[in-house]
Amino acid sequence: MVTKLITDKSKELTLTQLDYIVAVDTFRHFATAADACHITQPTLSMQIQKLEDELGVLIFDRSRQPVVPTETGVAILAQAREVLRSARRIPEIISESKNELRGDLRIGIIPTLAPYLLPYFIGEFIGKYPDVSVRIEEFMTEQIVERLRTGLIDVGIVVTPLGEAGITEIPLFQEPFVVYAADGHPLLHNETVTAADLQTNGLWLLTEGHCFRNQVVNLCGADQQTGNGTKHNPTSLHYETGSLETLIKLIDRQGGFTLLPYLATLDMRPSRRAKLRPFIAPQPVREVSLVMHRSFVKRQLINVLQAEILANLPAELVSSTGAVVGL
Repeated sequence: MVTKLITDKSKELTLTQLDYIVAVDTFRHFATAADACHITQPTLSMQIQKLEDELGVLIFDRSRQPVVPTETGVAILAQAREVLRSARRIPEIISESKNELRGDLRIGIIPTLAPYLLPYFIGEFIGKYPDVSVRIEEFMTEQIVERLRTGLIDVGIVVTPLGEAGITEIPLFQEPFVVYAADGHPLLHNETVTAADLQTNGLWLLTEGHCFRNQVVNLCGADQQTGNGTKHNPTSLHYETGSLETLIKLIDRQGGFTLLPYLATLDMRPSRRAKLRPFIAPQPVREVSLVMHRSFVKRQLINVLQAEILANLPAELVSSTGAVVGL
């Protein structure tokens, strides 16, 4: 691989130097960036200082904590990330030409999908592609987008559309919402529910920051939202949680209702399934997609990830939007 680039001053600019400045921009801390690059902090600082001297500009404002790029540095770093993505695409092209599937795949997934979607496909994926090292972390949607931009993850599994510039979205499936209500709740009197039926007391919600919370609020009506995670909760309890399982247990003991994504209901015991009610058609749904940076690499790995997710979903969730798309 070519490791040297030529600046307008005919100075050698290496991919390693670009790695260093991108690491500092990502972590906003020289010591942490040095650890990530497996070098000492003095070496990192010296190399970046040398690059700044050669370019004749300051890339970082070291007087601020955490360290931030200068205005010129922002433009340099954006270009550096593009150069590094292009360079890293070269070994991917070689692997694809040899029909090899190996390397690291870093996946970010939102908490309201992770425990319900991952068990369906991750075992099959790892078993089929043993030379791929998979790292999976749970993040909020905005954190996944930021990590895609900074190259800390390769692909995200989120609810779309996002409408984020520079982010590519590939829809996988449409997941319906269902109602979960406490024993004796009026919502359980009928076999199906409508959005209008939700205009009642006792709605439990996830904490702020979860996209699923926003979807539920939009469906139930903006006037249902409060700052404490519930709408007119019938008790004085105000509890914030990021766990759907916690909401279910609270409803079982405290009353009220919530909305759940379909996948979260499939392993419920019969006593809980009796408290579920589907929506009358057309059912409200959320779109689940793979998302990646527009200059993403590891295209073959993401292709097979997409194929494995779709191949192992419950059949009723596979929609026309989930056809495998060549990346």
